[in-house]
Amino acid sequence: MNDFYVILTASLVAINCALMGSFLVMRKMVMIGDAISHAVLPGIFIAYMVSGVTTNLVVLAGAALSGILATVLIEWFTKKVRLQNDASIGISYTLLFALGVILISRYGQKVDLDQECVLYGDIELTVLNIREIFSGFYLPSQSVVLMAVLAILLLAVILGYKGLLLTTFDPAFAASAGVSIGVWHYVLMSGVSLTTVVSFDSVGAILVISFLAGPPAIAYLLTERLKTLLFLASGIGVICSILGYYLAKAWDASVAGSISIVIGVSFVLVFFAVQLAKRKQSVISLE
Repeated sequence: MNDFYVILTASLVAINCALMGSFLVMRKMVMIGDAISHAVLPGIFIAYMVSGVTTNLVVLAGAALSGILATVLIEWFTKKVRLQNDASIGISYTLLFALGVILISRYGQKVDLDQECVLYGDIELTVLNIREIFSGFYLPSQSVVLMAVLAILLLAVILGYKGLLLTTFDPAFAASAGVSIGVWHYVLMSGVSLTTVVSFDSVGAILVISFLAGPPAIAYLLTERLKTLLFLASGIGVICSILGYYLAKAWDASVAGSISIVIGVSFVLVFFAVQLAKRKQSVISLE
């Protein structure tokens, strides 16, 4: 049963990240997820210093505020300072992450909190926090929260699909049609922030970035339809979670690291398979 709980938690993170990551891949903004997932560190520590506790709710509140600050900084550097988007992301997240590292190393010696926890996560420990959902049915607390986030993201994508589609693929047409690009940008960034902040508590920042970038990128090699890409990316993320978990058990290694390796290897294999298929098709057409 413990295997199921860990795989369920990883799969929920994979689906949430696939929904948001698909739009980020299309917009060439995947690294903004990296920025937010690293920028949460000072928010977590400050939340602890203010409250004196490290409960999930307090940690998530501090992380969420820090993630929002990262998004605002990126937009300010891009729009007001007129830096390129990648430069804005790099400056914002390194500034906030470095601040978090300094705060923890200087004032957090007696606190059970460190930057490695945020980076690598500890998904194996989800089985230690099981709660009864209803009579005789138990789930990890992280899985319950991730399910709630999944419901919110699905509702947002379904209701806002047209706006997200237009502003992702043809922002000029969207603006001429009266669609607010800024509003939909912040809707997407809010979803990304929510996803990364909730997910890092279970799997860590590194695996969150793997899920945001890997499965959508693999799906993009296989389809050009956004709806199909969303479904494919979610399914690929779940499959990689299952394979990565059992690989970690076989190697006695980190689950997050093993899943990330499976995602990377899967991308390489799919890439070469697609290229080989295209080459064979071109040969056949020439004949």
